[in-house]
Amino acid sequence: MTKPKILVTGAGGRTGAATVLQLLEKGFPVRAFVRRKGSGAAALEGAGAEIFVGDLFDFRDLREAMIGVQRAYHCPPFAPNLLHNTMLFAIAAEEARLEVVALMSQWNASASHPSVVSREHWIANQIYRWMPSVDVVHINPGLFAFTYLLGLPAIAHFGMFMAPFGEGLNAPPANEDIARVVTGVLADPRPHIGKSYRPTGPKLVAPQDVAGILATVLDRKVAYRDVPTKMFVKAAMAQGFPLSDIAHVRHYAAELRNGAFALGAPTDHVEEVTGTAPEDLESTVRRYVRDPALIYPGLGTGSKLQALGLLLKVMSTRPAKLDAWERDRGYPLLGNPELAVDNPAWRAAAERQQLDLLSNDLPHKQVA
Repeated sequence: MTKPKILVTGAGGRTGAATVLQLLEKGFPVRAFVRRKGSGAAALEGAGAEIFVGDLFDFRDLREAMIGVQRAYHCPPFAPNLLHNTMLFAIAAEEARLEVVALMSQWNASASHPSVVSREHWIANQIYRWMPSVDVVHINPGLFAFTYLLGLPAIAHFGMFMAPFGEGLNAPPANEDIARVVTGVLADPRPHIGKSYRPTGPKLVAPQDVAGILATVLDRKVAYRDVPTKMFVKAAMAQGFPLSDIAHVRHYAAELRNGAFALGAPTDHVEEVTGTAPEDLESTVRRYVRDPALIYPGLGTGSKLQALGLLLKVMSTRPAKLDAWERDRGYPLLGNPELAVDNPAWRAAAERQQLDLLSNDLPHKQVA
């Protein structure tokens, strides 16, 4: 029996690339949607994927990418126009009569969040459940394991793990475990239709615990230092991260400090879907330190002199006024936003280990 062809968007990204490779290992034909045909796409093509180069914001490309496809994993771009893309994808999926879409969402998506991206995830989650013929499975991880390693140069050379995380607890998942959940859902959708899965690591850890793991992996003393959000913004800007990312991630750091990622965690969703327990954080950190590109493209430890230069650059960088920056770009900012952890509806859903959805009684539609 011929296996259904599966479309994977964001195939050059952290979870997309891993999903492509895992589906190929299971014998599924995969079409990998990428923005450009670089070395990453070439590697996927070499593994057996069909490469589709296109623009996720161009409906013509989405329509063409779905020809001959039965199932899809959609990972929307992390951008303030996320909703624009997810709606285009939904229209194309309905037109193509896909069986099922595994939709990447976000654990702390809520209707009143200060992050436009989080609010747009929440809107997309609601609307995808209204799709008349395409079934949906939501994948909504919290703070990924890689986020703890974005300051790797200072950690590796000076033992300085600095982040505005307070003592916040999280069960950070590996990119590859998230991909395993997506792969399990798309390989056999029937048991998963209408559900939401929050892949996590096997246990809750505090930033101080992460520092201990880093010390073991790097074989040096590593100390965690809780820093103000302003310092986080300066460091992220100095490393060249886009302001559009920093503007949202600052809110997720606040969520971590205030306990959002500890609610309902850890889950057993990785093992439930895949039959295998999630990877422990030390194993993930070891792998990512060996290959820093898994943390962020182009990231490396560099030399001690380079790391010192980066620290000096951080100190001399003026932090952007992110609220004003968003306002100048016409973001729909709320007058009285609230973090997900302060939203009663979100907290109730989180304690059930579910997304904040308006109702849970919509009928299932179809599964091959």
